[in-house]
Amino acid sequence: MLPFAREVFEAYWRDDKDISQSAVLAEICWNVGIDSNQFFAGIDQQNIKSQLRDNTDEVIARGGFGSPTIYVNGSDMYFGNDRLPLVREALRQHMSGVVST
Repeated sequence: MLPFAREVFEAYWRDDKDISQSAVLAEICWNVGIDSNQFFAGIDQQNIKSQLRDNTDEVIARGGFGSPTIYVNGSDMYFGNDRLPLVREALRQHMSGVVST
């Protein structure tokens, strides 16, 4: 899923494409080798829609406000792909047992 997520973010942020449009999503699927028919069948399932709603509600309740919002160690929140180097460092510290202040 990482290649798909990366393509979606690049389409939206870099290429200014409307990722709510089926044609844009189908192109992304094709670019990363995902069967677009399977993709669209999947996102149309109620359990998938419910999970998305639950995830969105959770991130809002935790103070998040957009995508990507990433939590390290449960409560250390980062927002935006420009914060990924900070996420990487926080994960490195967490995995090595280093406590940051």
